[in-house]
Amino acid sequence: MKFDRRDFLAGSAALGSGMFFGCSAADSKTSEVAALQAEDASFETARAAFPWSAKQVYLNNAGRHPCGMHAVNAAREYLEFILGGPGDGANFGGKQFHEVKELYGQLIGAKASEIALTQSTLIGENLVALGLGLHHGNGNVVVDELHYHGGSYIYRRLQDAGLELRVIKQKDWQVGPEEYEKAIDKDTKLVSLTLVSNINGFHYDSKAISDIAHAHGAYVYADVVQAVGCVPIDVRAMGIDFCSASTYKWLMGMRGLGLFYVREELHGEVLKPMMYGDKQYANFEFHYFPGSPPGETPISYQSREGAEMYEIGNVSNIAGAAQREALKYILKLGVDNILAHAKPMCDKLIAELPKLGYPCITPPGSPTPITGFLVENPNETNAKLKAANVVAKIKWKQLRVSPTVFNTMADVDQLLDALS
Repeated sequence: MKFDRRDFLAGSAALGSGMFFGCSAADSKTSEVAALQAEDASFETARAAFPWSAKQVYLNNAGRHPCGMHAVNAAREYLEFILGGPGDGANFGGKQFHEVKELYGQLIGAKASEIALTQSTLIGENLVALGLGLHHGNGNVVVDELHYHGGSYIYRRLQDAGLELRVIKQKDWQVGPEEYEKAIDKDTKLVSLTLVSNINGFHYDSKAISDIAHAHGAYVYADVVQAVGCVPIDVRAMGIDFCSASTYKWLMGMRGLGLFYVREELHGEVLKPMMYGDKQYANFEFHYFPGSPPGETPISYQSREGAEMYEIGNVSNIAGAAQREALKYILKLGVDNILAHAKPMCDKLIAELPKLGYPCITPPGSPTPITGFLVENPNETNAKLKAANVVAKIKWKQLRVSPTVFNTMADVDQLLDALS
């Protein structure tokens, strides 16, 4: 049989995209699972929508949430476009990302014009630190011991420039507004908190903390990567000035994309753009080349309005394609329903794991799908989970379990059986 170069490339492309997403090309076209779309979202079809759940008891969704088939199908469409064209890919560029901003805005109570595209959560936090001028070393920043360590590192490095960093100690694995009130004063420039702790799922009273910060003239940044998509958020009601999240955790998307909120009253004047790029302007013209249009200056352009002034460089189009569908899926299910689905599983873990020798470090009544426990022997515990085909997060002698839409009480029971 003759097999020419065109056949080879077509076959390789089909095989490659299938292998990339963990399924065969034939399966991707014909299976019932692959036909699932975001509008089909329901808890009854969740396990079919997330095929990973059929291969493992996966309970590390706070670490990396699997992609659903609705998102993977959209990403596959983008791969097929960049492989074979034709056209300019308009549906995968600005139009796609505008929809992502609108959908994300619905999720957090913000306008699309208040949301910028970034590459990750920490890019957003860095933009806040730079835009507020913290690198000049004036004043202080308040964080606490449960803050995400990558974010804390930003301010520890800025201490070299003279910034004062105030770190509040946790008590019983939580930090109350009264502790922030002791730390914040007239010289505080920023209060930076992780809205839901990545360590144990503790949910901060952001409204009370924000009221204290604003009363002293400080601003509030929230890392919401462990909150958005799994707990209700209203940035205005919570008093949050800036927040940032990557999309590969509870937003059920991929790496390479982050979403950064800046309250519109703070655009430009309070939070200054300190990094620059071609996403921030339109109608750029040179006026000095032969044949170029005349102009009063050598170069002319129009600055973009809104949070686009903080966008620097390209973000992942494939992640954007997936995220558009992932956000539709989350909104169709409803964040309140997602939390209500996970909470009984968390409650059972909190009740049963301490009986097996794993003390709970999640505060009682914590309204999140993240639970944390202490582990005396991490290697032994990890081996037990691996033998039972159960995935959870073990780090720093801590066990973190985070169920999601496709998990069931049977998954929790399998983890408990593995550790009993």
